Amino acid sequence: MSMLVLREVEKSYGLRSFWGQGARLSVLRELSLELRKNEILGLVGESGCGKSTLARLALALEKPDRGEFYFLGRPYWRLSRQERRRLRPALQAVFQDPAASLNPRKRVEDLVTEPLKLLGVPRQEAREQAVEMLSLVGLEKELLPRFPHQLSGGQRQRVALARALITRPRVVVLDEPTSALDVSVQAQILELLLELQRRFSMSYLFISHDLPVVLYLSQRVAVMYLGEIVEEAPREVFLAGGRLHPYTEALLAAVPGKERPRRPLWGEPPSLLRRPSGCVFHPRCPEARDPCKEERPKLREIAPGHRVACHRR
Repeated sequence: MSMLVLREVEKSYGLRSFWGQGARLSVLRELSLELRKNEILGLVGESGCGKSTLARLALALEKPDRGEFYFLGRPYWRLSRQERRRLRPALQAVFQDPAASLNPRKRVEDLVTEPLKLLGVPRQEAREQAVEMLSLVGLEKELLPRFPHQLSGGQRQRVALARALITRPRVVVLDEPTSALDVSVQAQILELLLELQRRFSMSYLFISHDLPVVLYLSQRVAVMYLGEIVEEAPREVFLAGGRLHPYTEALLAAVPGKERPRRPLWGEPPSLLRRPSGCVFHPRCPEARDPCKEERPKLREIAPGHRVACHRR
């Protein structure tokens, strides 16, 4: 069963200059992604490739310019406002910087119970549920009267996680949730995420630039480059190597401690304002040939569950 589906979505933003309206920045182009029931889908890519824009579309914070967004099998943006409001508690998020995502003027109790109060849950019942949820994420109820600045980074992220899970969501979008944490705390949060996902039978869309973290947590991985998915496969395919996209091979070769042949990754990612013709990766690809510069490859299945957008795979 599909929990969340982005189908051929596109998203661009207008750029304004001193003289008025300028060019349009095309961030996502014909991007399709499917998150299944009880699944952890990892999305990995370099900074600036459009991951955060995709997260906003997946959270229905923004509407795509083209394409469809389905949540729990329903065409979200074609529903009435009341229907969309009823679906919102089932879709939650945890962001990169807990210090920025938590209101510094609110106590932990108010932060965690706020989603329940918006749903009309009585204050005492909301407080009891908050205490239970804090316990599940490894925090004591003595933290309820504290403000975010009185907590450590790991504690703040656990509070953010408790707030996201208090409505018992079906899908949680995790946008770089561990990148701002120390390595030891990061490991604890990852284990907690796995435990909670199994406990509540949720689906995660886990977004990160850190490929080892994505491979550790996710059951299936999608690789994103310049606003497009260039590869998608079960985790085992990435760990075993084989017929991978040249960009994926370069990411794997850069992982410390991995003994893989290093593939040269030339230059910097092109600007989205000057998106390359043909395959978006061809200016940096060691295997690029003339067809790669002229014809855009489609994401096609080369093995069961393994899709690659490459002319040479």
